[in-house]
Amino acid sequence: MEEALGKIRPHTSSSLPHQKTPANLLIALESTFKDQRTEATPTAYFAALLTTLDGTIQKKDIALEDGAILPAELYLLALVAPFVAAPVIRSNLNTLLSLTAPLFPALNQHAPALRSQLSLYHAIFQSLDRTQLDVQGVRQTFASILQLCIDPRPKVRRKAADVIKDLLANPPSPLICHPYAERVAEWVLNSLTEINAGPFAKGKGAKHAPSPGAEAAIHVLAFLRPIVPYLPSESLPPITNILLTLPRLGNTYLSQSAYSIMSDIFSASVEDESNNIGSQLSEVLKVVLSSPPSKSDFILSASWVQVLGGALVAHNAVDSKAASSELNKVWKSVWNFLDSTDASTRKAAAQSLANISSCFTPALIATAIADKEGTSTIHKIIAQVTKALDSLAYARSIPEILSIISSLITNLQHRTSKTSPTAAEILLSPLIVRIADLRISKGFEYKEAADATLSVAMRVLGPAVLLELLPLNLEPSSRAPGAEPRAFLLPLLAQPHSSPLSHFVSYFVPLSERMFDLQQKAETGGRQSEGKVWSVLVGQVWAGLAGYCTSTADLKQSLGPEFSQLLSQLLYGVPDLRTSILRALKIMVDSNAALANASEEEVAALSSSLSQREAQENINFLRTQVESWLAVLFNVYGSVGRDSRGLIGDVITSWASIAGTQETHSAFLKVVQLFKTNLPAAQKTPGNASANGDIGNMTTTSQDILVLLLPNLSAADSQALFELCLTPEVLSCRDNGVQKRGYKILAKLVDSAKVTVDAEVILRKLDDMTEGLTPAAKKDRFTLLASLIGLLPSTSMHVIPSLIPEAVLGTKEPSEKARTAAFDVILAMGKKMSSGGVVKRSMVDGMEEDGADAAANIEEFMTMVAGGLAGASPHMISATVTAISRLVFEFKDTISPNMLNEILTTLLVFLSSANREIVKSILGFVKLAVHTLPADLVRPHLKELVPALLNCRHIFERMLRRFSWEEVYSCAGEEEAAKVLINIKKRKERAKRKKASKTEEEGEEEEPSHVKAAAGDAFEDVLYGSESELDDSDDENEAPAAGSKHKNTAQGVRLRMDDDEPMDLLSGAATRVTNAKSNRRRQPGQDASHFKTDEETGKMIIDADSDAEEAAAQNPALDVAGSAYRESITSVDGFTRGPNGKIKFNKDTKKRRREEDAIQDVEMADAEELTSTKAKKSKKRDEPKFGHEFKAKVRVEVHFCPRACFDFNFRKLVVMLKREELTHMHICRFLKRPKAEDGVGLVLQANDNYCCYS
Repeated sequence: MEEALGKIRPHTSSSLPHQKTPANLLIALESTFKDQRTEATPTAYFAALLTTLDGTIQKKDIALEDGAILPAELYLLALVAPFVAAPVIRSNLNTLLSLTAPLFPALNQHAPALRSQLSLYHAIFQSLDRTQLDVQGVRQTFASILQLCIDPRPKVRRKAADVIKDLLANPPSPLICHPYAERVAEWVLNSLTEINAGPFAKGKGAKHAPSPGAEAAIHVLAFLRPIVPYLPSESLPPITNILLTLPRLGNTYLSQSAYSIMSDIFSASVEDESNNIGSQLSEVLKVVLSSPPSKSDFILSASWVQVLGGALVAHNAVDSKAASSELNKVWKSVWNFLDSTDASTRKAAAQSLANISSCFTPALIATAIADKEGTSTIHKIIAQVTKALDSLAYARSIPEILSIISSLITNLQHRTSKTSPTAAEILLSPLIVRIADLRISKGFEYKEAADATLSVAMRVLGPAVLLELLPLNLEPSSRAPGAEPRAFLLPLLAQPHSSPLSHFVSYFVPLSERMFDLQQKAETGGRQSEGKVWSVLVGQVWAGLAGYCTSTADLKQSLGPEFSQLLSQLLYGVPDLRTSILRALKIMVDSNAALANASEEEVAALSSSLSQREAQENINFLRTQVESWLAVLFNVYGSVGRDSRGLIGDVITSWASIAGTQETHSAFLKVVQLFKTNLPAAQKTPGNASANGDIGNMTTTSQDILVLLLPNLSAADSQALFELCLTPEVLSCRDNGVQKRGYKILAKLVDSAKVTVDAEVILRKLDDMTEGLTPAAKKDRFTLLASLIGLLPSTSMHVIPSLIPEAVLGTKEPSEKARTAAFDVILAMGKKMSSGGVVKRSMVDGMEEDGADAAANIEEFMTMVAGGLAGASPHMISATVTAISRLVFEFKDTISPNMLNEILTTLLVFLSSANREIVKSILGFVKLAVHTLPADLVRPHLKELVPALLNCRHIFERMLRRFSWEEVYSCAGEEEAAKVLINIKKRKERAKRKKASKTEEEGEEEEPSHVKAAAGDAFEDVLYGSESELDDSDDENEAPAAGSKHKNTAQGVRLRMDDDEPMDLLSGAATRVTNAKSNRRRQPGQDASHFKTDEETGKMIIDADSDAEEAAAQNPALDVAGSAYRESITSVDGFTRGPNGKIKFNKDTKKRRREEDAIQDVEMADAEELTSTKAKKSKKRDEPKFGHEFKAKVRVEVHFCPRACFDFNFRKLVVMLKREELTHMHICRFLKRPKAEDGVGLVLQANDNYCCYS
């Protein structure tokens, strides 16, 4: 609320009455609060505004024009009401109704005040309980607002609709449906019935000039769509009936809206079968089918086909048998729109057909399987789709047809028994083979869409079935003559599918071995490219292993010793395949564990072919191999670099999660023993030894493995590990990697709550280990400290002061993560002190033993931190200021105003510091204070702040948002400070004017504002996210917007002509068409063709001056800018500048004229060549070279001699400027003729500035 009110206060000096009056009213109310010493709470504002409104109405001062008091009161009431407690509004309901409800008739003619009234009632309705909804005044007000939902004014209509929607969406507890929902449904039904009974504009001009009835119907439908989920289920059938009549009335937009709402209703009926709409769906389908739109009406066609698909899906959910009888008819009706020329219509038709295919029932599928003559519904659909693939009429619809085939494959997964083939395998195999043939056909452009369909086939049928239909044909020895290889199937293996793991072992393992042999032969024979091809194919084969490991049923039989040994060998010896095998091992565990531990609802959502019992058996089997696999993974983990360990660590975590207690303990002991063995060697290692990686460093490697095992360790093992790491040998080790990981392990163990921790004792131990601390370990040390501070008992607060210096200095660490962790420590200490307790000052290091105890609170902690301001170094003072800023931001609502004022007064003293680091931190605190602290607290310090911040414009801008212009300007004092503020004000006003003019020029189109992205942390945003908003407000030449409007041109398809082969338009059309858009695709070698090539080697020759030569060749006139300086020295019209800056023109000698003529002579053949070259080039204007855009800003001063040579020299200057254009500088009109008697200076400036005399 304070933020919203803060935006109103500065408008007291506004020239606009409707802004000034609310601001003055707000200031008056707040002055009253100060006089009465009343806290400015939302309730206080609410009560004061109600009293003011009552007085205004009693005086009958109900004027509503701009600047009147009544609209200002309603505006502030609407702003404050959402922040007022619900019981307060409920207790004042009668007062609110008596004051505001009678105003509706008068407010109806004044939209701004009416919107404020609606916003007020939005908050009122949200606060009412069940009994108050039956109050007569509330019901009448609700009826008035409901009628405003069809108001012709868009903002009023939208505000009223939001009030109703939010009211229905939040029914009073414990009701599920709002009591007013039935009333709203009745109003919608009556409104549509009344509108439907009235006259409508018909004919060709109906959609361009709708009648008032049509406009009202559109408003009702716009209101209805978002509230459909909140209406009572019994009201949906009559609303659907009236919606069905609207498309007959001839208004395109109205029909589209009606169809869209019907789609929403059908979707709701599928989710909630209690709405009784299912009984009418058969009739709905008949009505919709009887009124198909024209194919040329693209907008209506898309909505119509979506309604048909949604209606059939809803009908199928209610009565699948009746829906099956309508399926063929609905499919044919929607299919007719698949050959539309509009892409959105085709896409909507394809989506609708996909929805229809989901209505295939087991009975329909069984009938199709048993049908040998092809007369069943599904057979007819498949035949129609197959024919469309080769039809010229559907050439542009190939991607949509392929997506329809994908949905057919997905919805024909039905099996008559667990071992029987799927219906897709029986019915769609020829169609799948046809798609694969198209995929390898020359000229087929929709390979991505074909791959997507084959990917669905791979997932449903499985590789075992699909590769029988489509052999890979990879090996030359086994490939049939003329058969094309199908390597594009290999990337599709990685997805989950139904084929067992045994198929990979029996089919792909031998295949990969043979391809590996071919790779070795090719590399031995010097055929490196061929060897690389075989290497890629082997990698793709093993990448498909993950698809076989997802909930496979034959895991126990397939993952035998031989295959496990092969996987281990590949992990050790073939790094290229390591990622694929690791991913498969992880999926093998995770998929079975997820299914075994899932609930019944989750099992149904997973739709796995494996049962929960089988998944549990797989987990039990994998548990027997955990110890062996962990040993292998540990070895592989230690043999790779740090950057390659992420996936291996994830696999170790997955396998450790299913390990038994004994297996985990055994692995833990082995790793700990490895760590202890290698730790003495790490003590001798220099501190930066870990910078080159961890390969071979078994100390840090064993620590990393222990971090991975932590979540699965027992309490005893966790305690032993905690004690092992909490030793000087680990935390003070010379190897910074060992230190860092030691602190990380300790922090994770403390957070896991598996260990018994005496926080005070451990913190004192850690305080003694700061001497050998390396910078790399600070972040994890701070994390550990923050965790331990939260565990301190309330009687041990005396430990905190000894930790403050380390944490405060940590906020200035170079590492961002370390700084963030240090801030977390400071906040953890602040929260701990805020929770209460006692600080025993006698036990604090450096304090007197007889010191009195102090109560622990945030102000006591702030006093402790502020002690750093007396530090000896600027670094400590700066860090203390930063820490105080963070604490003020976090605990601003807890710290007393006196304390905040004392902090502000103390820190402002440092503004005059000569140290840059201190001043930078103080400026950050000032930003925070201006942004966060109460305005009344900062206002007395403005006289100190304003003169000291002359060079910080963005802070002034922020200050002007919190305080009025007069307040800040009155504190400026010196003339220089006043100038800065006036400049800021002018810049701000200029920016507003530019924005307003830009909006007027561009109409209602909104451009995306270039707002600086938030840093993700509120404190960081306050400190660093407030750069000046006006930095570019006075730029003279702003670059035009990069985004330009592109016309929505339809992208059609064209026939590809081939002179060598006759074209058959009756079949195979899919391979004969080309997308018009694809012709503009970047071709290989397109850029390389622009460069010269060496005839002997074929290498490109890229000259440094090639761009300049090409530009000069395209247009010789463009080279003028580059030759201006040369011409000024050598040409007849050139000049030189003397020692005193005066210009001396070149002499017009015969030699100089001959040289100039020789340069300007151009052979006719060269001119023709240049002309033809220019014609071939793009018409797009070349951008100027780097730096040339500034040459137009050259300022040239020409001093003329007395009258004797004035006319000659002036004429010479004009000729030179016209000829050479002096780096694109234009000769502007002259203001007056210079006098010849005196030496006169002529000043010429470029572009938009007039030339003037000086």
